[in-house]
Amino acid sequence: MNFKEFADRCREPVYKKICEYIRIKEPVGHYKIMRDYIDRQGKYRRPGLLLLTANMYGATMEEAILPAAAMQLSEDWILMQDDWEDDSELRRGQPAAHRIYGPVHTVNATNTGQMAMWKMLKDYIIQAGLPTGGAVYDKFYQMLEYTVEGQYVENHFIHDIKDLSKADADLYFRIAKGKTCFYTIYGPMQLGALTRGARPADLEKLKEIGEAAGIAFQIVDDILDMTADEKEFGKRTMGDLYEGKMTLIALHAYESATRSEKDRMDDIYRKSRAEKKDTDIAFLKEMVEKYDCIPYARGIAEEYGKTAKAAVEKYAASMPKNEYSEILISAIEEMYTRKK
Repeated sequence: MNFKEFADRCREPVYKKICEYIRIKEPVGHYKIMRDYIDRQGKYRRPGLLLLTANMYGATMEEAILPAAAMQLSEDWILMQDDWEDDSELRRGQPAAHRIYGPVHTVNATNTGQMAMWKMLKDYIIQAGLPTGGAVYDKFYQMLEYTVEGQYVENHFIHDIKDLSKADADLYFRIAKGKTCFYTIYGPMQLGALTRGARPADLEKLKEIGEAAGIAFQIVDDILDMTADEKEFGKRTMGDLYEGKMTLIALHAYESATRSEKDRMDDIYRKSRAEKKDTDIAFLKEMVEKYDCIPYARGIAEEYGKTAKAAVEKYAASMPKNEYSEILISAIEEMYTRKK
């Protein structure tokens, strides 16, 4: 079994658990809106990783289902806010929630998701007992706190700085570590391990693996934003360019560009999403192609992917050895070889 197959196996029980906590009831409005992204169902990578490491350390799916459901639900409500902040057009192949229901009702609906998420974690403390449940709760809070910080750093660049000359790879990696490495990879892995009382040394190993895998994941996500089939990717292609996001792709184009090309890129990045024209995006895409930015970014992603895989192999002897530890290797590989 590979990781995709494992995550797909986790989908139904995680989804059902979420629906137990967010039922459509009167007044229907905000419950129905929150259920929209829940019912669309994402790829379930995060709860998949959580349950994978939980199983690897000896927990059953039933014992770890509440943290896994909280993990997926956090993605659903965060994406609703993220799509509104970025004014995204598509999510999971359908119009973004704020474009259907309006920003006021959409943002209000995310409160329903947040409240249910924290209730799941409270119920998990009751189920697992304070030492284990409290450790999972604290790690979850730490993970979301760092994610919100990463989101702020990115939004500050998009909405306030708007200047690639004031950005660099260090800033990009700070955003990636905040929004992707912790939240998407090693946070879920640590949470799964904590359901069986993993030691701090175990958590550090998972962080080393997940941080490298997370950077690879984010770079691949940036590449797919420009190259993937829109229907398969579930989001509008070139969305990062329309939104004015800083990526390694855009940074490499800017660093390689002539002075006049830099000036035009600066003019485009100063515009809001609504102000950008298709000709602006076409020019940015031309710069990316001219300076071979996709191969450049792909090479960096592959190096981080190899680093993550090497870390898995390095710690293999000191981590639980079972069928789930084998799936973990395919999970790490999937982060930087995925096509959607």
